Amino acid sequence: MGSPEPVTSASTALLTDHYELTMLASALADGTADRPCVFEVFARRLPDGRRYGVVAGTARVLDAIAEFRFTDAELAMLEQTAVVDAETLAWLADYEFRGDIDGYREGDLYFPGSPILTVTGSFAEAVVLETLVLSILNHDSAIASAAARMSGAAHGRPIIEMGGRRTHEYAAVAAARAAYLAGFATTSNLEAGRRYGIPTRGTVAHAFMLLHDSEEAAFRAQVSKMGADTTLLVDTYDITAGIEAAVRVAGPELGAIRIDSGDVGPLARKARDQLDALGAKDTRIVVSGDLDEHAIAALRAEPVDAYGVGTSVVTGSGAPTAGMVYKLVEVDGRPVAKRSAHKESRGGRKHALRRHRDTGTAVEEVVWTAASGRPEPGENDLDLQIPLVRGGVPMDDLPTLDDARARLRRAQVSLPWEGLKLSHGEPAIPTTFL
Repeated sequence: MGSPEPVTSASTALLTDHYELTMLASALADGTADRPCVFEVFARRLPDGRRYGVVAGTARVLDAIAEFRFTDAELAMLEQTAVVDAETLAWLADYEFRGDIDGYREGDLYFPGSPILTVTGSFAEAVVLETLVLSILNHDSAIASAAARMSGAAHGRPIIEMGGRRTHEYAAVAAARAAYLAGFATTSNLEAGRRYGIPTRGTVAHAFMLLHDSEEAAFRAQVSKMGADTTLLVDTYDITAGIEAAVRVAGPELGAIRIDSGDVGPLARKARDQLDALGAKDTRIVVSGDLDEHAIAALRAEPVDAYGVGTSVVTGSGAPTAGMVYKLVEVDGRPVAKRSAHKESRGGRKHALRRHRDTGTAVEEVVWTAASGRPEPGENDLDLQIPLVRGGVPMDDLPTLDDARARLRRAQVSLPWEGLKLSHGEPAIPTTFL
């Protein structure tokens, strides 16, 4: 078999599963494709060990839906492989989502059963979006949820996202965005910087150190090009000798040193003492190397000024998916629900609000349907869904990435103290279904 031709189409239409289109074909054939439907995205439970989830990826979902078009290239592939019949191909050629979408704001928290995204339209136009929507929300929300725990553990110290070499090249860009949304300060990924305006940072790797005949020569080359305020990697050989050489080359104005291996807590303490003794009292200490939220929390009392996190953040720190599902909950205005054991769903289009005490502390998430009716509003209730798309057109003035960062900070402050713990436990607040 020969190599496939390179894909040049910007369409997102084939970022989907085969069965989405066979469902469509069958519905077109039996006349049910145009029935008005409501689909919802929710998580039945949080990943093990999580007290809350963070909504991320909504803006990427809307962008992807806007590009969900079947051009000649996509239609040719489907025809050549006989995925669908001629009637379905003709329908797909004119596809454009014309329904409505509501959802939680990016940067908001979610809990089991939260109606994170609601898609309203005909069965045909809404069902084909399932895989695309879930692939984005499950990835980005998992990354943001892990990154939020890391940001909380860092307790105000900046974190650099540097996981691009540990995941798929395009997943790295999305992960950088989700981590930035969740409080990371910068990323090493230049495409994420270009696409989303995230500040980028980076200096050198160990290869640069090994290239030179001596550590001091490498430091001199870097300082000559980047200035004394750069970050020098001091653990290629001997950290004590490396720090001494770094200060000798850059002077006491050296910006920072980075420690990328070993037991970074004790090493940071020794490094701080040595830097102070050499007169580099303002030189910062950056640590990296297989850090996660638990390692960061353990370093809170150490003289660490910033962290670099890679593998753990781009893999969701042990929870690489948010476990969200996309389920049909209403047909022709009638609630429908799945009753399978352990995979049940609740029928009817959901709405949600979060109740807070007068102090601002969240105490409960309340989810209701038209049948149960909206609960009596409280003074501190917050409606969680907002309109995102109407008639296929995105709403004006949707929240920005910076809005999402600020929203998450406020939401985390609103959680009960126990909900911010990294230990296992129940969700930070309960969800009540009316």
